[in-house]
Amino acid sequence: MSFVIGTAGHIDHGKSTLVTALTGIDPDRLAEEKRRGMTIDLGFAHLRLPGGKEVGIVDVPGHARFIRNMLAGTHGLDAVMLVIAADEGVMPQTREHLEIIDLLDVRRGVVVLSKVDLVDPDWLTLVRAEVVEVLNGTSLEGVRILPFSAVSGEGKADLMVELDRMLAAAESRPDLGRPRLPIDRVFTMSGFGTVVTGTLVDGTLNVGEELEVFPGGRAVRVRGLQQHNQKVESASPGGRVAANLTGAEKHELQRGDVLARAGSLATTRRVDASVRVLSSAPQPLRHGAELQLHTGTAEVTCRVILLDASEQIDAGGQGWVQLYLDRPVAVAENDRFILRVPSPAATIAGGTLVDIHPRKHSRHDGAARESLERRAAGDVLQEELRKYPRGVTVESLLKATMAPEADVAGLDAIRIGDWLYDAAIWSAIADRATRELQTFHASHPLRPGMVREELRSRLGVPPGSFSSVIQGLLHDGRIEERDGSLAVPGHRVELHETDGAAASLLELLGRQPFAPPSLAEATRQTGASPEVVRALAQRGEIVRVSDDIAFTRDSYQAAVAMVREIISTGGSITVAQLRDRMGASRRPVLALLEHLDAERVTRRVGDARVLR
Repeated sequence: MSFVIGTAGHIDHGKSTLVTALTGIDPDRLAEEKRRGMTIDLGFAHLRLPGGKEVGIVDVPGHARFIRNMLAGTHGLDAVMLVIAADEGVMPQTREHLEIIDLLDVRRGVVVLSKVDLVDPDWLTLVRAEVVEVLNGTSLEGVRILPFSAVSGEGKADLMVELDRMLAAAESRPDLGRPRLPIDRVFTMSGFGTVVTGTLVDGTLNVGEELEVFPGGRAVRVRGLQQHNQKVESASPGGRVAANLTGAEKHELQRGDVLARAGSLATTRRVDASVRVLSSAPQPLRHGAELQLHTGTAEVTCRVILLDASEQIDAGGQGWVQLYLDRPVAVAENDRFILRVPSPAATIAGGTLVDIHPRKHSRHDGAARESLERRAAGDVLQEELRKYPRGVTVESLLKATMAPEADVAGLDAIRIGDWLYDAAIWSAIADRATRELQTFHASHPLRPGMVREELRSRLGVPPGSFSSVIQGLLHDGRIEERDGSLAVPGHRVELHETDGAAASLLELLGRQPFAPPSLAEATRQTGASPEVVRALAQRGEIVRVSDDIAFTRDSYQAAVAMVREIISTGGSITVAQLRDRMGASRRPVLALLEHLDAERVTRRVGDARVLR
C-alpha cells in the first residue's frame, strides 16, 4: 500500500530541507534550484515509515511566481506537511497554500514548525497560537503542530511517528480498473528513452500495457515501471509512478497529459462544477470571467458561466458553474480544481467537477441545478442517463461515467438489448408513440397503420435506437405490427362511412371479372378514393397485380386456377393462350402473369411460363 504526501508553505521556510532530512534525498534536482537555493519546480522523494508504509513525497515550490508548479504537485495527495518557519511565522504563501489545500479538501496533515533552533520557547508559543488561529475553519483544523530542526534533528522522530499514525486510518486508493496517470514530469534517460512520472489513481498499470495519451490520442506502450526507485511489474493506485514509454518522444508529451487505457477516458472542453469562493478572495467570481483552471496536473484558461440568476458569487459564497475551456482536458467526475485570476495572479476559488460532459444550459435553468445537486449527491449514473432523451447504449453510458457495468442493474431504467432508457423518458416515448398513431388512425381510418420510418421521424428517434424502441413498444403491448405497418392495439380498418364507394368499385370490377377496367378509370367512375382502394386491398377483397390493374378476390383466384390448369395440361402457358381463355385484352393478362412471376407461382421461360 503506497501513499503520497505533499509539502506546502512559504518560500525559504525549509520544505526541501525537511524532505532531505526525512528521506536523505535532495528534491531540488535542477541546477538553477541548487544555484539559487530556491525550489522552482516539483521535486520528488520517498521513504518508508516506521510502520512499514511506503510513502512518496512531492516537494512544491513556495515562491508566489511558481504557484502553477505547486498546483501540479497537489494532485492525488493523501496528506500534506504544511511547513512554517518558527522565526517568521505565517506568511502570504503560507496562507495561499493553505487555502489551496482547503479547496482541494486534503484533510490529513501535520504542521511542521521548522527552524525551531532559531527561536526561544516564548516566541514558539506565540507562533503556535497564530498557526492554530489560521487553521481554524480549514480542512487542516485540529491537526498536530510539531517542532522541527534540520540542524539539531529535533522533532524528526516525532514527525515520522505522526506521519505513520496519520496514514494508519487511510484506506488504500480504490482500483476501479481504469488507471489514470496525470503526468507531472517528462524526461529522457540514456538507454531507456521517454519517462513520465505522476501519481497513479483509479487502477493498476502493468509493464507491457498499451495505453493512450489524453488529450491527443497517441498510442504508447509501457516498457518499464518504477515505484520508489524500484522496478516493478505492476504499479498500484495511490503511489508515485515512473513509466518508461515507447511510442512517444519527450517533446510529444507534456505536463497535464494523462495516461490511460484506450477508450477509457474522454476529453472535454466543457464541465459543470460546484464552486466555493475563498472568503479572502481579492474579488468575487464573476459571470463571464476569464480565469485559469488547475485540475490534476493540467492548467487551462476557462470562461466562467454562473448557473443562477446572480452576476457574481461573492467571497465566501458557493454556487454552480459551467466552465468553457480553451482546449480539451482529460478529467473525471469528482476531480478537484482550483480557479486563479491570471493577473494579478491570485487564487480565488475551487471546487469539484460534477459533470464532465454536460449539455449547454440556460443560466436560469432550475432543472439543470437540481440535476447537478442529485449528481453531486452520488446519483451520477441515473443523471447521466437522463441526458439522453432518445436512449443511449450501455457501453456509451459507462464510458461517460466510468462506472462499473454492475451499477446498471440499480438504475430506474428500461433496458432493451444494448440500449437503456430512463424510466420516465421511456414512458414519455411510449405515450408519444401512442398519440402519434392515434392521430394517424384518425386522419387515415382506411389504412392499417403507419409505416415504421414515418413513426421514427415523428418521434425524432435516431435509426440506431429505433429498432429497440419498436421492440420495447411491442413488448409492452403499446403497439401492434401488421404487414410492416404499426398501429395501436385494436385498430381495425372500417369501411362503414365509405361502403357505397367500396361496393361500387367491387361491383364494377366484377362485371368483367377477367377484363377489369384500369383502376384510374374505375375510381373515376365510382368515386372511390385511394384510401378505399388501399383498404380493400389490405382486406383482401381486391388483388392489385400492378399499379393500375386489380381483380376482385374471386376473379383473381379463378384466374390463378385457370393458369394452373392450362400449364398442367400443356406444360406451359403464353400471354396469347391466357388472353384467349380469359377473353381479355393483353394488358391485364400480362400484368397478371408478371404478378404471378413475382409471387413465385410461375417462372418465365422464353415467351412462356411454367409452374415453379
